[in-house]
Amino acid sequence: MGITHIRLPKNFDLDERLERYAGAIERDAGAYKGRWAEACCPLAVDGGGALRRYGSVHLDLGCGKGAFVVACAERDPEGLYIGMDAEPVCIAYAAQTVAERDLPNAVIVPLGADALARVFAEGELAGITLNFPTPHPKRHHARKRLVHVDRLLAYRPLLAPGATVTLRTDSQPLWEYAKGQFDAAGYRALWTSADVGREHPGFPETEYERRLTARGAAVYGICAALAPAPSPDRVQAGRDAEQSLMAYLPDDLFSLDYVPLGMEAAVENFRNRERKGKARIPGAAG
Repeated sequence: MGITHIRLPKNFDLDERLERYAGAIERDAGAYKGRWAEACCPLAVDGGGALRRYGSVHLDLGCGKGAFVVACAERDPEGLYIGMDAEPVCIAYAAQTVAERDLPNAVIVPLGADALARVFAEGELAGITLNFPTPHPKRHHARKRLVHVDRLLAYRPLLAPGATVTLRTDSQPLWEYAKGQFDAAGYRALWTSADVGREHPGFPETEYERRLTARGAAVYGICAALAPAPSPDRVQAGRDAEQSLMAYLPDDLFSLDYVPLGMEAAVENFRNRERKGKARIPGAAG
């Protein structure tokens, strides 16, 4: 979730916030690689006097203000929930939420997706959630997307048997694009949904999500598990796929009740061309 969606209160002191809630932030995350379940806030001592490790480790990649990771941690006290985000304001808010809820099984890591391989070991994650990631609609920004085929390939070795990667987004074009990228990276879709809230109601709702749905946004989703590793040709097909999200907009732009973030200007431009009887320019604004 992008910083542009966070309204800061008056007199917000970022450094003070980060210091105040430093106990919920893990700045040396690489030190836990391969042992998050046993080294990060172990569960209570059992009857035999031995510390019990967490049963699973879950990652909320791009955790925003932390509402999702906190809700998951509260629901599942025997799982460890890690929220990662590279934006300092998001880190401050997420750490505050974790600290105020006094959750031993939630921690915030101030890093982005490029750091995953040095933070987690092979097979360490039971699941990765991608909640409303920045769509990066333009073609030349495609590799920044958390669902680009190369990103999805990078997640593969970190996933435990039976683990899932779940995308939720308000962007129908990103969702349509992601279907092909998951397939190219060797994932098997367990479900896809154009209305996650109705069809899969178990997901905690974030503040960002509530604001979007109040404006008329639908929540689209994909939940996928590992399939056999893809062939090089299959991976290349994902890289060669149309990378501009403008190409994944519906044909009838006037049917859109909600325009995804970052695509407002392009949609209005296309609508104006249609009003004048002109064809949509292939790849325009991409």
